[in-house]
Amino acid sequence: MIRPTRRTLLAGAASLAALPARAEETPGITAGEILFGQTMPYSGPASSYGTIGKASEAYFKMINDQGGINGRRLRMLSLDDGYLPPKTVELTRRLIEEDKVAFLFNPLGTPTTNATRKYTNSKKVPQLFIASGATQFGDREHYPWSIGWQPTYQVEGHIFAKYILRTTPDAKVAVLYQGDDSGRDYFKGIKDGLGDQADKLIVAAATYEVSDPTVDSQILTLREKGADVLFMTGIPKFNAMGIRKTFDIGWKPRLFFISSTGSSVATAIIPAGVEKSIGVLTATYIKDPTDKQWANDPGFLAWRAWMDKYYPAADVTDASNVYGYCTAQTLVQTLKQCGNDLSRENIMRQATNLDFELPMLQPGIRVKTGPEDYYPVKQSASCASTAPLGSQSAKRSRDSTTRPRLTLYEGSIVLICIMDRQGNRT
Repeated sequence: MIRPTRRTLLAGAASLAALPARAEETPGITAGEILFGQTMPYSGPASSYGTIGKASEAYFKMINDQGGINGRRLRMLSLDDGYLPPKTVELTRRLIEEDKVAFLFNPLGTPTTNATRKYTNSKKVPQLFIASGATQFGDREHYPWSIGWQPTYQVEGHIFAKYILRTTPDAKVAVLYQGDDSGRDYFKGIKDGLGDQADKLIVAAATYEVSDPTVDSQILTLREKGADVLFMTGIPKFNAMGIRKTFDIGWKPRLFFISSTGSSVATAIIPAGVEKSIGVLTATYIKDPTDKQWANDPGFLAWRAWMDKYYPAADVTDASNVYGYCTAQTLVQTLKQCGNDLSRENIMRQATNLDFELPMLQPGIRVKTGPEDYYPVKQSASCASTAPLGSQSAKRSRDSTTRPRLTLYEGSIVLICIMDRQGNRT
């Protein structure tokens, strides 16, 4: 159950008192429908993320079956940009100028959304809950019509760095990151988190492009630099390749981190090989669907029931389906708060006036925004295992009842996890 606060309820009541928005006043809004758009990589190197768009559509179908929002059905035009920025620009223009959508929802990708942000802001079209953790998508001063959703990559990198300092202060760190703003954000987080130790501890860094066929040469180079801690960022396909190559060459870093963006069991761990992934550390702010601790959790049970009814063809081990569910719930809450004032200005106003819990976020995490705060998910639960890669405690069995210690971080994410031999979170 979504639990809004008194502040959001009052904001919604104020909007309900407004005059109904007429179709001619806001593109995409009619008496019976709310039309909005999205770009999503259903093809190309990031196609494993495509299920996010499908999950959101499935959630909107459930909302429509329940009567819609204030009598209006939700209709999303979700178009395949192949994770190619020029294509994203073309499709975004089409959605706004030809399809006349009211707003954009959860467009995926840092380089792709960065390519369209200036245009959407010039048109004063809300670009809501961007599917990227790039810090730049919270820049309300320069881009007031664009807002992110998930915790930032810099924060994630910062927390990993603090973990390194606490557990392996003599580390020799190598970083392999995607050669775009998302990867640079992660790298900055790592360096900032290491502070005045960064120059000493980071012995090597390398990048890759999403068009590269492998990351084999980068992995070999980083090993040759003598690194014993590896942090890799990127989309699932490349994190999987990195895990697999590291294992195949016999490199056993004391710590091996992969970014939350490429840590889904379905799209990264299983393709890499579960046995090859044992001991890998990652982060999350959602309830991972492969983690047995949620088996009897009401939020998880509701999500599974929804999956069974509205998205039965999807992989229930894929965390992206939780992500799409949560972001769709965030949009629904925003539109409910709008009441009958569905002007673009009020849609943006309500998107920046949120304060509620989502059942599939980690306990204690809230979706919270404000006129000066464009980072919806900031606080998150963190648990850390002290077991180094390759240690016996890192290779606990499926039946282990030991759980890592939980801590709440303000302004951070992370859930640091270890994979067991069956690919389950432990």
